[in-house]
Amino acid sequence: MVEVPRIVIAGTHSGVGKTTVASGLMAALAVRGDEVAPFKVGPDFIDPSYHALATGRPGRNLDAFLSGPDLIEPLFVHGAKGADIAVIEGVMGLFDGKSGDGELASTAHVAKLLGAPVVLVVDARAMARSAAAMVHGYMTFDDNVNVAGVILNRVGFSMHERMLREAIEPLGVPVLGVVRRDERMEMPGRHLGLIPASERASEAQAVLRRTGEIVARSLDLDAVMRLAHTAEPLRAEPWSPGASGGSAPDVRVAVAAGPSFSFLYRENLELLESAGAEVVHFDPATDENLPQHTDALYFGGGFPETYAEALSANEPLKDQVLTFAGEGKPVGAECGGLLYLCRELDGHPMCGVLEAVASMTDRLRLGYREARSVFDSPLTEAGTVVRGHEFHYSTVEPNAGDRLAWEFDGREPEGFVSGGVHASYLHLHWAATPELPRRLVRHAVRMKTNPVGARA
Repeated sequence: MVEVPRIVIAGTHSGVGKTTVASGLMAALAVRGDEVAPFKVGPDFIDPSYHALATGRPGRNLDAFLSGPDLIEPLFVHGAKGADIAVIEGVMGLFDGKSGDGELASTAHVAKLLGAPVVLVVDARAMARSAAAMVHGYMTFDDNVNVAGVILNRVGFSMHERMLREAIEPLGVPVLGVVRRDERMEMPGRHLGLIPASERASEAQAVLRRTGEIVARSLDLDAVMRLAHTAEPLRAEPWSPGASGGSAPDVRVAVAAGPSFSFLYRENLELLESAGAEVVHFDPATDENLPQHTDALYFGGGFPETYAEALSANEPLKDQVLTFAGEGKPVGAECGGLLYLCRELDGHPMCGVLEAVASMTDRLRLGYREARSVFDSPLTEAGTVVRGHEFHYSTVEPNAGDRLAWEFDGREPEGFVSGGVHASYLHLHWAATPELPRRLVRHAVRMKTNPVGARA
């Protein structure tokens, strides 16, 4: 049995201020000395970057589609180790999940899997008694979801607060805080949501500090802690990235990082390390050389389109990536990494590893995907089934190579398998498929010891 005090910060819908309230709460608790473990429901990479900045701990994701429901509790216990409280930010509205007719991957689903009390954030602008009807609906929609507190956000003056409290408190759910309208708490965004904290660390730190101060004044932090302690002990053993890993002495995996490549699940890096690899980071926009003795490359997602000029101008590194891939060494790329490996991105020359051209569009393509690998690669064995997530405004032409990365039910295949390269739009949380990073490391070992005869 593991005791982890925990709460879920959920919203009635997207845009109510969940990230602001959750990040501010994390910052406020951390400032007063609490060790806070931050989590985000869903596949989002950006909100966890603010969580990490607020708490000093890695921001982690809990996604019941990507990992499967059975891994939610073990992943949570793993990420919450040593914490005084875990704060879990929801996704979209409380009951919004993979589809409209089920709870899979919703905030409510994760809250039930963790037995966590839910604090509902309500955007109270232009509402008074109607807020009570909304809260009542969320409290009664699913009896197995414990909506145990309310935070009223974007409240006007004292009269507005009094009317809201008079309407909601008879429902028997406590109002844990009232946050007034304050533009100083707003976090700037772009086409995929908020701007990642890594791109504006000093500014983000200042916003989080102000937000934490406002939240500390606006919420009853002691009541929040008491509520978190009502969560029952958990039975699951913590997830372990090294449960069945191997060893790979002297193998180094270089991971793209920096503002242009900041979309990485923490567990993916832990799995590479558990397979025996040394993980090092490099910034493709500024570093002119790959880290010494690199044996494999991993490009996650991010915003290469925003930094296309700098990425394109870094000719020495692009040449090294092209040579590395040309030697058949393992290269894994997801979404933004796929764009970087193309011949060009919006007219900016990229690495040219793939004979494809990437362009930005005004059409968002997003959603959960179940995919099946068709060909052996350093990352996957043919026939491997994975669950992933897609979220981008770009297109690649052609969208697949002669040896495609994935095929899907009901839609076109996509991605590229070429030599040691596996590149596609699909973001994967490897905790559900730990064989993938282990396979990548094994291939790096083979290439290191027998570069001519190595095979995936």
